[in-house]
Amino acid sequence: MRRPLVAGNWKMHGSRRFTASHLEALKVLLADVAVDVALFPPSVYLAMSATQLDGTAFALGAQDLSREPAAEGAFTGEVCGAMLRDVGCQLVLVGHSERRSLFGESSERVAQKFAAALGAGLTPVLCVGETLGEREAGSTIAVVNAQLQAVADTVGLASVAAAIVAYEPVWAIGTGMTATPEQAQEVHRAIRESLGSAGLETRILYGGSVKAANARELFSQPDIDGGLIGGASLIAEEFAAICKQADQR
Repeated sequence: MRRPLVAGNWKMHGSRRFTASHLEALKVLLADVAVDVALFPPSVYLAMSATQLDGTAFALGAQDLSREPAAEGAFTGEVCGAMLRDVGCQLVLVGHSERRSLFGESSERVAQKFAAALGAGLTPVLCVGETLGEREAGSTIAVVNAQLQAVADTVGLASVAAAIVAYEPVWAIGTGMTATPEQAQEVHRAIRESLGSAGLETRILYGGSVKAANARELFSQPDIDGGLIGGASLIAEEFAAICKQADQR
C-alpha cells in the first residue's frame, strides 16, 4: 500500500526567524501524524533546516538543482545534487511549473535535472501539468504523458516510476482555482497507467491550491497519494490540518 506523502514547497518565502519558528511549530503539530512529510525551503535555509529537523521523521528537499552531473565546476550560481545531499536533502523538485513557465525550462532540461538528481542519490519529485489553454483544448493527458515520456526517454520508465510524481495543473497554482477531485483523479489514473506495472507503487501527489478545506475530498481519490502544497505550507496550522487529512485517507 502506498504511504501518503504531503510536501510543503515554500517557494521564495521565509527568513531565518520564520524557518526556526515554523519548523518548531510543525514538529509539535505533526508529532503523531502517520504520513510522510517533506519540506522544501529556499536553498539558503536548507542547512539550517537540516540541523533543526535532525532526529525527526521529516524529509528535506530542495526546490531545484543544476542539470550538470558534475559534483563541482565553473557554473556560477548553480547548486549541484551532491551539494544538496551534503547539507541533508533527500528529495528535490524537478520541472515545477514555475520553473517551466517563468524560467523557460524545457522538457529536455527537466530530464537532465532528473538524471542529475538520480546521479547524486536524491529522489526527484517530477512535476507535470497542463495550462488552462491545454485543458480547454482537451489535451491534458497528451501534455502530461509527453512530459513524463521526455524524462523516461532519458533515464528509463522504471526510474520515473521509482521516483515521486506530482500532478499540478498550471491553471490551479496560486489562483485559488482547484481541479475537482474527479478531474484530478482522471489525470492521476492516466499517469499511473502510463508508468505501467511499476506505476502501481508510484506515489503521485496533487498540487494546485490544496487547502485543509478541500484536502479530504482530494486525498480520498484512489490514485491521489498526497499533495504538493504551496502557499498553505507557510501556515503551520493549515499545513498540519492538510497532513491530518492525508492521515485519514
